[in-house]
Amino acid sequence: MEKASQNHTDDRRRAVSRHTLTYILCSISELFRHYDFDPLDLLIIHAILNANVIAIMKDATLDDKFGSMDTVEPDEIKQGISRAAIARFLSLPLETIRRRVDRLINQEVLIEKIDGLIVSQSNQFKFGNNRELQTINAHLVRKLLRDLRRVGVRGPDDL
Repeated sequence: MEKASQNHTDDRRRAVSRHTLTYILCSISELFRHYDFDPLDLLIIHAILNANVIAIMKDATLDDKFGSMDTVEPDEIKQGISRAAIARFLSLPLETIRRRVDRLINQEVLIEKIDGLIVSQSNQFKFGNNRELQTINAHLVRKLLRDLRRVGVRGPDDL
């Protein structure tokens, strides 16, 4: 009986892996479709953007305040990240990160603050504030949640 239960759990984990990979690939595909940037630069930009708002997302009040489609996190409250931390996070050579970050700073996508790099709220490409991409992402998340529900995942306890 215990082996059958373990097999069911393993099957569900495999299904979750397949469906979440589809979500990730569709999301990345939409980024590539919407931005005329090198794919590695897009990955770096979004890794920095994510690091910038982690503290905001962990604070329920700030997350609520800046969770609207009509708000953007101000540069002053974004948490910076170092080039070395980005290199470690993405498992890329530090020199590659340095070179690409310097170019993105020159393009005014990134700003270097005392505590590290941030994606500027005023960047001309709307990284972090692209309403169309946010809407597409919401559709992709809904599809992911429907697919997960279909395979028996209704919440974290189902994994």
